[in-house]
Amino acid sequence: MEAATAPEVAAGSKLKVKEASPADAEPPQASPGQGAGSPTPQLLPPIEEHPKIWLPRTLRQTYIRKVGDTVNLLIPFQGKPKPQAIWTHDGCALDTRRVSVRNGERDSILFIREAQRADSGRYQLRVQLGGLEATATIDILVIERPGPPQSIKLVDVWGFSATLEWTPPQDTGNTALLGYTVQKADTKSGLWFTVLEHYHRTSCIVSDLIIGNSYAFRVFAENQCGLSETAPITTDLAHIQKAATVYKTKGFAQRDFSEAPKFTQPLADCTTVTGYNTQLFCCVRASPRPKIIWLKNKMDIQGNPKYRALTHLGICSLEIRKPGPFDGGIYTCKAVNPLGEASVDCRVDVKGKGKRRTSALGCQSPPLSTGGRVREQRRKPRWR
Repeated sequence: MEAATAPEVAAGSKLKVKEASPADAEPPQASPGQGAGSPTPQLLPPIEEHPKIWLPRTLRQTYIRKVGDTVNLLIPFQGKPKPQAIWTHDGCALDTRRVSVRNGERDSILFIREAQRADSGRYQLRVQLGGLEATATIDILVIERPGPPQSIKLVDVWGFSATLEWTPPQDTGNTALLGYTVQKADTKSGLWFTVLEHYHRTSCIVSDLIIGNSYAFRVFAENQCGLSETAPITTDLAHIQKAATVYKTKGFAQRDFSEAPKFTQPLADCTTVTGYNTQLFCCVRASPRPKIIWLKNKMDIQGNPKYRALTHLGICSLEIRKPGPFDGGIYTCKAVNPLGEASVDCRVDVKGKGKRRTSALGCQSPPLSTGGRVREQRRKPRWR
């Protein structure tokens, strides 16, 4: 038999050539029992085309199917004359009750009607032709939804948050988990809302809970097939209660606003007219509230009905009712409190009627005359 000098091997397949032993080189000898008329052994036909497997690109990676899906793999190969195709599962022969194989002239088909997790593993196709052999390996993974997480519990509740813990599921669905989905539901509506998705830890903090509501929680496991069919629910409810608010005032030093009397607006000298009321004004600032004393020529005029004294919001006023010639003089306003005293004074002049005068600032008085020329009417004597 001639060995292949430069065999071409498809990606994912291997070509093996069996070594010829010295016994294979010797011509066959007739046994003593065989006579001259016994038939001679038939020779194998020559190999026109070396065996080769054309593995599809999609099967060079792990072939993933869900439980219940159909597995139908068509693997083309070459070889002339027709080679022998043999399938194995994890090094063992196939279970013909679950897996069926159809070998053609140029391909081999592996068919599983309803895949189960037990069908996962490494499948190997061997194409043999004489002393030559080509192999290809296919990894099949059959997965399903994971089981639910175990022993979920409510660890702590504080403020507007709750802490949860759980353990991973016992069955991951024959593949790695992609994470967990955490949901919450309040007892009033009973509707479930997703809080976290694709969460990889086995503990979490659920925040932004509403005061006055009670919440239950559940956790789903997730893999490539989706979420687990069921999810455990916390046995204890998270009651979000309104905390009693205690307001604590910060201590601070009380400011002392006490001060001795001080006049911010003094009295102003003025000139008034006999018979017209006149008012004097001044402003004082003090704490505590001062006592106001009015003096005329250093004499107290508090009880005199001719004068009317008022004090409001630090504004002091003195009204002189119908002043006469003897009401002119020096008027003094005196403010006294426990911290001290202060005083201001002014001069008031009282003029007779008939002349126009302009009053000084701070003194209100009417004009002396109505204006115009005063005509004197002389009486004509009567002649008899």
